[in-house]
Amino acid sequence: MASLRDFVKTAATVLPEIPKPERKPSLNERFIWTGLALIIYLIMSITPLYQFGAGKQDPFQFLRIIFASTQGTLMELGIGPIVTSGLILQLLQGSEIIKLDMGNPEDRSLFGSATKLLTFFVIAAESGAYIIGGALGTLAPTQGVVIFVQLFLASVVVLLLDELIQKGWGIGSGVSLFILAGVAQTVMWYSLSPFPVNTSTTGSAAEIFGFIPALISSAFAGNLGDIVVRGFKFPSLLTFVLTLVMILVLIYIEGIRVELPITSIKYRGFQGVYPIKLLYVSNIPVILVSALGANVAFFSKLLYSNLGAFANYPYLKYLAEYDSQGNAVSGLVYYISPPRGLDQTLMDPIHSVVYVLYLVTLAVLFARIWVEIGGLNPKAVAKNLMDADVQVPGFRRSGLSIEQVLNRYIPPITIIGGIIIGLIASVSDLFGVFGSGIGILLMVDIVLQYYQMLVKEQIEELSPRLAGILGQA
Repeated sequence: MASLRDFVKTAATVLPEIPKPERKPSLNERFIWTGLALIIYLIMSITPLYQFGAGKQDPFQFLRIIFASTQGTLMELGIGPIVTSGLILQLLQGSEIIKLDMGNPEDRSLFGSATKLLTFFVIAAESGAYIIGGALGTLAPTQGVVIFVQLFLASVVVLLLDELIQKGWGIGSGVSLFILAGVAQTVMWYSLSPFPVNTSTTGSAAEIFGFIPALISSAFAGNLGDIVVRGFKFPSLLTFVLTLVMILVLIYIEGIRVELPITSIKYRGFQGVYPIKLLYVSNIPVILVSALGANVAFFSKLLYSNLGAFANYPYLKYLAEYDSQGNAVSGLVYYISPPRGLDQTLMDPIHSVVYVLYLVTLAVLFARIWVEIGGLNPKAVAKNLMDADVQVPGFRRSGLSIEQVLNRYIPPITIIGGIIIGLIASVSDLFGVFGSGIGILLMVDIVLQYYQMLVKEQIEELSPRLAGILGQA
C-alpha cells in the first residue's frame, strides 16, 4: 500500500495541473472563467476529428447526453473518462478496498491525485477501445493513430477545464457544466431548429424539425392539428407539454424531504435539521443503469461485427440482432434500449413495458448499492453526525441510537426514490420528451445546484459572516 501511495505521489508531480488562485476571484471573474471553459468545450464539440470519414450508426447515441459527447468530433469521449475514473475510485474507497480518511487533507489530496492519474489511463483505454472496437468505423492504421492522439489530447483538455473550474477559478464543476450545456443544446434544437428534415426514407416532403418553427408554419398554413402529434422523433405539442410537465414535477420532487431535528452539544441553544431528500441518491442510479446498458450494447455490437453476425453462434441471438442500419431489432439489447417516442412505444408495447421494468428495477438496485458503498447508509451518516457533535433530541447521544433513527427513513426513502427516478426517466423516454428522460433529470438537478451555489456566492460577497452562519445551519 505504501508503494502504491508513493507511485501516485510521484506520478502526480509529472501530470499537467491547474494551480489554485492565490486569492479568491470575484464572482464576475469566476463567471468569465466559467464562460471561457464552456466556450472551449462547445468549440471542441463541433470540431470534427481529422481524418475521420462519414459518420456511421452511433452505438452510444443514448449515452451522449450523460457523457456530454458528440459523435465524430473532438468530444467523442466527452466527460466519460472523468466520470468513469471517479466512479471507480469512489466505489473502491466506499467499499474500503482502498482505505483513505477523507477528513485527512493528505489522504484527500492523494485521492484527487489517484483520480487524475486513473483518468489518464481511462482516456487511453477508451480511445483505443473506440478505434479497435470499430465504434468509429473501419480505420487504416495511420488513421487510427491520428484519431487516437486527437481523442487523448481533447480529453486531457476537458480534464484540465474541469480542474480549472473546481479549483476555484470558476463556479461549480466542469462535468456538471458540460452536461448542462449538452442537454440545453438538445432541448434548444428540438424547440427552435428551423431546418427541414425528411419524415421518412422514401423521399417524402421535408418537414421543419423544431417545434416552435413548425408551430408557426402550421398556424400560417391553417393546419394546427398537424403539430399535436408528429412523426417518429419529431417534436410535437404533446412532447413539448410533457417536457414542461416533467420539469415542473422534478422541481417539486426535488423539494420533498424528511427533516430530522438535530441539536448541537457543543453550542448551547443551536437547533437545526438534517434533511433526507426523497431523491436521496439523486440521478446516480439512472446514470449507472444507462452506462451498463451502453456497455452491453457496445460489446454485443463488437461481437456481432466480428463473429459473422452470430451466424455460427445461435445462442448469441438472445443477446442481440441488428438490422442493416445497426439498430438492435431483437434480443436483450433491444429490450433494454429505450423506445423513442409514441410511435415506437405503440408499435411494440411489450418492449416498452420490459424497458420500464428493467430501468426501475435496476435503478432501485443501484440506489441500494450506492447508499452502502457511497457512505450514505445509516451507519455512515450516524458517524458523520457524531463527528459533527450533534444529536437527535429525545435519543441518547450514541452512534447506535442515531443509526436506529436513520434506519426508519433512509432504506425506504432510497427504494422509493429509485422507483420514482426510474419511472420518470423511462416513461419520459416512451413519450419522447425533449433531450430524453435522463437528460432532463440531469438538467433540472444541475440547474438547481447552480442556483443554490449562486445564492450562497452572492451572500458571501454581501456578508461573509452571514454566509458562514448559514453554512453551519
